[in-house]
Amino acid sequence: MNTLRKIAISVVSIQTALAAQIPSSQPGSPGNAPRTLAPYFTPATPAPKAPDADGFLQRWLLLEPINKPNRTNTVFTDTYVRNTFNAEYFPNQFTVVPHDGDKVKAGNQELVWHALDSTGFNVKLFRFAYGLNKTTYGVIFWAVTVVDSPREIRNARMAVGVNGAAIWWLNGAEAVDLFTDRRMKMDDCVSKRLTLNKGRNVIRGAIINGPGMSDFCLRFIDENGEPIKDITVNLDGAGK
Repeated sequence: MNTLRKIAISVVSIQTALAAQIPSSQPGSPGNAPRTLAPYFTPATPAPKAPDADGFLQRWLLLEPINKPNRTNTVFTDTYVRNTFNAEYFPNQFTVVPHDGDKVKAGNQELVWHALDSTGFNVKLFRFAYGLNKTTYGVIFWAVTVVDSPREIRNARMAVGVNGAAIWWLNGAEAVDLFTDRRMKMDDCVSKRLTLNKGRNVIRGAIINGPGMSDFCLRFIDENGEPIKDITVNLDGAGK
């Protein structure tokens, strides 16, 4: 086989691989099939849900994305991200614990909260937006979950990874911030020592992304760096 033919075959192979990863918009293509959250998410159930084997929280209330156009992620400095998240997009955004199906008004957008279980350890926000036929790039996501702890856990840490930039709060206090253009990896940023209350604890996050994929993962680790797994996520009225 001559060199030109080998090159041609290689180019076709690369194009085929890329086509398998990028949703197509051509008529009659798989990309025009009805969009769905599967296999990345399933509806949350009313029963409490334990973390996965590594302690990651997989049950979340996710708000449909708020439009915030950005052509690049390089603008995500600490000042930019803080100013962006401090703007009010919907009422009580730092205190609300929504239910599945609740609606909010953000500018001219009417957005819905969805109670979902992620099928992986990481919550694929791009797939969440794409599956609902919403804007996937240049957006802000809000995520809320409620953790029940059977005991007070002191010297715990919140460990987060995110694709994009984000700030996370525990019971109303800022716990973790992740700025600049970054790719998600487990335990990318870890909070200072904090306390998980016995009973109810509210975790809230805001994630911003420009072009590219977006996702996050979050767990709590103890003072020895081991995942905390004797907690449950309990979203009152989830899946109603």
